[in-house]
Amino acid sequence: MAESEKPADEKDEKQTEEDDEEDSASKLSLLMNKFANLMGAAVSNEPAENPVLKSFDLKCAAEYMSKCSNVIVMAGAGISTSAGIPDFRSPGTGLYSQLEKYNLPFPEAIFQLDYFRNNPKPFFLLAKELYPQKYTPTPTHYFLRLLNDKSKLLRIFTQNIDSLERIAGVPPEKIVEAHGTFFASHCLNCRKEYDLEFVKEIISKDEIPHCTECDGIVKPDIVFFGESLPARFSECVQTDFDKADFLIIIGTSLKVAPFNRLTNFVGKDCPRLLINLEPAGTATSVWDLGSSSLLFGSSKNRRDVFHKSTCDEGVTELAKLLDWEDDFNELLESEGVSAESVKKNLSTIPDKTEESANRLAEQMAAASLNDDKKEQ
Repeated sequence: MAESEKPADEKDEKQTEEDDEEDSASKLSLLMNKFANLMGAAVSNEPAENPVLKSFDLKCAAEYMSKCSNVIVMAGAGISTSAGIPDFRSPGTGLYSQLEKYNLPFPEAIFQLDYFRNNPKPFFLLAKELYPQKYTPTPTHYFLRLLNDKSKLLRIFTQNIDSLERIAGVPPEKIVEAHGTFFASHCLNCRKEYDLEFVKEIISKDEIPHCTECDGIVKPDIVFFGESLPARFSECVQTDFDKADFLIIIGTSLKVAPFNRLTNFVGKDCPRLLINLEPAGTATSVWDLGSSSLLFGSSKNRRDVFHKSTCDEGVTELAKLLDWEDDFNELLESEGVSAESVKKNLSTIPDKTEESANRLAEQMAAASLNDDKKEQ
């Protein structure tokens, strides 16, 4: 007896199940292919490309850099610590560490827009401390100016809000202040623009700047958490990194996105030099393998150099290797900066910056507590 024909709806249900299984298998295959691509160099049997640098030290980096004309610099808080400016993230001495002692919602609250709207006083205490012209540039800042004077500098991308690159004489058009600047401010309500001197004069008297039009709070154009980076940041990333023939990364932990991803945007044959007290930007998990993480210390390294030193010592040595020592010293002397005096002060700077960070933290925490008492 012939087998009876199955109902049409049962046939459709079976076909649907088969289609789902095929679709799942296809997705799994695609996922596996993506993972294999992600692993990239970690699992590849292809021969490694030839190294870009003869050896992975400062001397060879300088030799290569001497032939370059489109150098990009990525700068972090470390380039300003010898000026006595406390950084934010150093364990124990950084501003966030000091703020943990006090009754703030969390240390980063001073850079949260909602918190700022309710209580701007802690931020303006910090702003008063960091406002341009209170601190003087370091030898590292003047080295960046020398890079420009030597027609080597394409752009500086800085995380810092102290504006010391400008004060050192680097042309503003060569600087991208990724986290904003004090040189312009805007009313949070009507967006009227104010200049540096307007806000500086008011906060120097420990007062809050208010808009002359609508009485809203006037906030310097510093990027707070959750705010978009300046449009110029994206514009210059798109135009600059394809042109770069050498990348200097200096004084940064490379922990803050999207700034830390910029190391990936230079070409695969562009050398990347990190001058820092600690390694940074290396792969930290399996997901980083095959990406453009810095590869110094790896057998797959072709172009990356880590030079362990303070920023000032690193650029001083780099200037020597580039045969710029006389020019560098002449520039420092013309600006009243002595490399020897900076060296002598290096041992006391950590104590000074810790004291400064602790003093600032106490003031900001007190401002926060006073505001809470008023609300109660």
